[in-house]
Amino acid sequence: QVQPVESGGGLVQAGGSLRLSCAASGRTFSNYAMGWFRQAPGKEREVVAAISWSGGTTYYEHSVKGRFTISRDNAKNTVYLQMNSLKPEDTAVYYCAVERGLYSSPRKMVDDYDYWGQGTQVTVSS
Repeated sequence: QVQPVESGGGLVQAGGSLRLSCAASGRTFSNYAMGWFRQAPGKEREVVAAISWSGGTTYYEHSVKGRFTISRDNAKNTVYLQMNSLKPEDTAVYYCAVERGLYSSPRKMVDDYDYWGQGTQVTVSS
């Protein structure tokens, strides 16, 4: 079993920043790609960013490119999402997830991930 646990969400004004963290235990963390997803009310869950097992390859959804940065610290079994220049449309529950395959590249489909955190709320006010 793997249990990712997110932290760092909250309420911020438009233009502000937040840093999300996800600590994952129960699986050799450094062997797996990780992803950040979000889900707004009435919408499907979508990928925000993903990072390969080594951290050498990243993927960003087009609306967050240049504003969000995903990174990982394998020594701490933690992945981060730095969010800058936040917009009201970034408001959602943000989830951390562990990809299914060993040593894989970052992927953007929900079904590519098999362990999910409980989510953390991010609210951006205008």
